[in-house]
Amino acid sequence: MKTLFSKGLVASAISLALAGTATAQDSQNDTEQKQAEKPEVIVVSGTPGGAGIRKIDASFAVTNIDAADIDKISPKSTADLLKAIPGVWIESSGGESGANVWVRGFPGGGDAPFLTIALEGSPVYPPSTLSFLENTQIFRIDETIQMVEGLRGGPNPIVSNGQPGLTTNFRLKQGSETTEAMAKYSISDYGLNRLDMVMSGELADDLFYMVGGYVKSSEGIREAGFNSEEGNQFTINLTKKFDKGELNVYTRQTDDHGSWYLPTPLNIDGIDASYTQIGPLNRQASISYGPDNGTTEMFDFGDGRGWDGHISGGSLKLELPNDWRLIDRFNLTKGEANTYGLVPAGGATTVGAVADNGTSATGTVTGTEYGADTPVQQIGRWVVLKDIQSFTNDLAISKRFDLFDVSFGLYTANTKADDWWSIGNEAYYVLQPGGEMLSGIACNDDPAVSCGFNYDISSVGDAQTTAYYTTGSWYATDDLTIDAGLRRENHEVNYTVDEGLDGTIDKPVTYDEDKTSWTLGANYALNDFSGVFLRANRGYKMPYFDDFRDNYGAYTNDNNPLIKEVTQGELGYKFMNDEIRFFATAFTNEVKGDTFVRRPGVPAEILTNEAYGIELDGRYDHRSGFSLAVNATFQETEITESPSNEGNEAQRQPGWQLRVTPSYAFDFGDMPASVYGTLTAVDDRFGNNENTVVLEGYEKIDLGLMFEPTSSMRVQLAVDNLTDELGVTEGDPRNPDAPNGRYIMPRSIKLSLSYQFM
Repeated sequence: MKTLFSKGLVASAISLALAGTATAQDSQNDTEQKQAEKPEVIVVSGTPGGAGIRKIDASFAVTNIDAADIDKISPKSTADLLKAIPGVWIESSGGESGANVWVRGFPGGGDAPFLTIALEGSPVYPPSTLSFLENTQIFRIDETIQMVEGLRGGPNPIVSNGQPGLTTNFRLKQGSETTEAMAKYSISDYGLNRLDMVMSGELADDLFYMVGGYVKSSEGIREAGFNSEEGNQFTINLTKKFDKGELNVYTRQTDDHGSWYLPTPLNIDGIDASYTQIGPLNRQASISYGPDNGTTEMFDFGDGRGWDGHISGGSLKLELPNDWRLIDRFNLTKGEANTYGLVPAGGATTVGAVADNGTSATGTVTGTEYGADTPVQQIGRWVVLKDIQSFTNDLAISKRFDLFDVSFGLYTANTKADDWWSIGNEAYYVLQPGGEMLSGIACNDDPAVSCGFNYDISSVGDAQTTAYYTTGSWYATDDLTIDAGLRRENHEVNYTVDEGLDGTIDKPVTYDEDKTSWTLGANYALNDFSGVFLRANRGYKMPYFDDFRDNYGAYTNDNNPLIKEVTQGELGYKFMNDEIRFFATAFTNEVKGDTFVRRPGVPAEILTNEAYGIELDGRYDHRSGFSLAVNATFQETEITESPSNEGNEAQRQPGWQLRVTPSYAFDFGDMPASVYGTLTAVDDRFGNNENTVVLEGYEKIDLGLMFEPTSSMRVQLAVDNLTDELGVTEGDPRNPDAPNGRYIMPRSIKLSLSYQFM
């Protein structure tokens, strides 16, 4: 394992921490003035029922990204926004859906196995990942979002759905006594047309509203030759305040889809970051499925990946007699999360190598004859239809005493997924953007001749989770707080699979398991502006439907119950005043029982993974208008148990990554303006657990400009990937040795005009 923590690196991290401590000591000379200036940032993630705590008092690592920061980041997707959270590695190059998200060196083969997306404190879908579905696919960012909190580790395994990795909690804007409205129109150099609107105010005494949403259309950043990205969303958020509490309800209706960008050949001239497999010549295609491939059906693969459904819920907060407090949060998610993709199978070849006559093949759409040296590639036409539904409820009661507080909670979740798949369906296509399928190749022309694999299933699964949890904090001194938590969870799964679509149930599953998670932490205030914390926890990632399909029968073996056991430790330093916010968190973790599946239908690799590292998250705001934000992660990973990869590094995670964002606000005449940019630098990674494929590191530069011609109008210009860097985020996860990879998004320019109504 390569060494990333050199003496110089450790010394630099210690120097940063000591510099923050020195600043904190100096601040004691004028405590009262600093107390008045100290920012009060309240976080609700990691607390029972989302009760809330001052960030400076939290004994865990949490990052806040507010609406102004979201504007500057100008993310291309929900997952793309999460790159601003230290300790998190994002591969958002697959489009608006289909991201890969890793947390603190936890293992994984793709998707986001240790990420929970929450809205107003409730998980939008309890399983963090199913095949062809991760949480960011069913959640879209728009102008209705006030803030997102990113909690890594900490008390995560105890509260909500018990996620041991990363929980990102999105908080909606709320209405106030003042009526406000905003309209925003955005265009881009890739044909984007998008209109966002949001309005908030008071409907009646103590009854507040916020409504908003968007409608959009574009060819996509990797232009497909048709409007491959289309969508709309509408959100309403109502809040009623009482003398002794508050009732909140919301619904978020979404219909949004976009191209699923997949790995492309890295060794063919003319194939670069702008390339995408989909286009007018191949977006419609027929596949054959079922017994003997006896059924043929046409699909529109231009629909890509998306979400057509709703996320609805709310919360009730009550002040009870004798200083007890009750918080109940609930959420219902229901809809379709379908995937249509043209998936490469192996490396590029030529017509001459695969054509029946050895010299040429003919385009099935245009009739063009392609010569022997024409590059071609096998492409699978994958169809995954997925209906999902979940209902969660999190009830917590708490009470504060003189020297301690306690809380008791009950979390329940009912989850369902109905799947129909036909994946594989491979054929040879011309290797050019939107290249057509070819005739004159046996496996393209004759359904009885296979170009590759086919895997068809129909499945239905239900899961029920019931968890009781309790947390407590002891205020040992004015400066020292010690907290602890326990969670006892029962998890049941009923699941049936028809492999082959022949009407036979091949894999019936009935599963019932209990686990106990715990956390123990301490927070010590060095002064009013700084502190340190220490935490240890153990949590579990319970198995869901795909775990049983890919490891059928393994759950009957006591030595391999398909439960991922995660043990973590954290040591953190924090400093906050009116100019500086600095957080440094050292972490270590072990994940036992991780199952990696290279492709659905093939056996899983079961492994244990260890990691350690440090996260740095800092921001400096000077009264001159200059600010500087830095977040960095340095980590080591090692596979400590594996049938064949023991001692290797975890795949697809960089040893270090860095984001530096300077910004300067100034007046251009009478017009307020600001200019900002971000430098992102990423280390090399291995593309597979075998550590035989190296993905080279890269640097990326983004720039932005904002100015306000009037007090109500704002113009924003955002340039992503200014230098058109050809960074690669992943290789080919299904064929690691194939010379394929997925580039980061090419350069794009977006212009937005917004108008504020008061």
